[in-house]
Amino acid sequence: MISERYKQYSQHLVKKFGEKVYKLPVNLPGSCPNRDGRVGQGGCIFCDEEGSGFDCLPNTLSVKEQVEGSKGFFRKRFNAKKFIVYFQAFSNTYLPFGRFRDNILEAAGLDDLVGISISTRPDCVNDRYLDFLGEVKNEYNLDINIELGLQTVNYHTLEKINRGHTLAEFIDAVFRIKSRGFETCAHLILNLPWDNLADTVENAKILSALNVEYVKLHSLYIVRGTVLGDMYQNGEIEIITLDEYVERVVTFLEYLDPAVVIQRLVGKGPRESLLFSNWGTSWWLVKQRIEEFLEKNDTCQGMKFDYLNGKAVQDLAVMNN
Repeated sequence: MISERYKQYSQHLVKKFGEKVYKLPVNLPGSCPNRDGRVGQGGCIFCDEEGSGFDCLPNTLSVKEQVEGSKGFFRKRFNAKKFIVYFQAFSNTYLPFGRFRDNILEAAGLDDLVGISISTRPDCVNDRYLDFLGEVKNEYNLDINIELGLQTVNYHTLEKINRGHTLAEFIDAVFRIKSRGFETCAHLILNLPWDNLADTVENAKILSALNVEYVKLHSLYIVRGTVLGDMYQNGEIEIITLDEYVERVVTFLEYLDPAVVIQRLVGKGPRESLLFSNWGTSWWLVKQRIEEFLEKNDTCQGMKFDYLNGKAVQDLAVMNN
């Protein structure tokens, strides 16, 4: 069955919380240290002004207004009863501590929540913020999940996309998050123009070695008015084919620890300003194509997960016994 070929997020949440859980995106007014000059200017070359929060309600609404508005929709349409508040746009732990604290507390006090998910950058993970989240976790009995935008483990590509951090900051952030008992989700883009299939494999290996709990894969989309958009229009970069993207996703899954939960196989971009997204087809059809490839080739997540715990001496250890 396709559902058994990789560990799907929706099924994981049902097992964990006893029923279907719905994410409620929240959009806070904020910025990013890679935009305001603290670590860089202009942001990542693919990032637009909305900071990946294009599916959110306006950030002029309070946290409670955004959550209750989304919650009402899911309750009416799906009879939803359990929710995760998802602070989605920009780098949420880059807010001044007082504002961050107030926004988290406003969300934590709302009804029917089982967790809070916070999207940020690896270089914006700080002990003071994490210690506060530990207090929230204990007081409100909530799951805390930190989403880290990594995009690739290839530090040369990270420099190309003007990410403003390297792999080291991601590793440090994961260690700090895990030391508090929080779960970590890594965002990856598997079709960045400067990455190849070997980078895809290394992405899976690094995340597996770090025991990251969740992964979100995002096919690259290109937005008009960005640096990457200009490069695309000027013919300075090439995007791999859909077949190649499918191959990369499947290869990534094969090398990934089978315990890691896959939150997403493909993403989507803001419709109004797109130059390129998902090879001109629906994200759902791309997902379906990946699942069909897994089924046709009788492969699955973790099929090639055999490289940790001293692979070179594993046979010797058995022989010595």
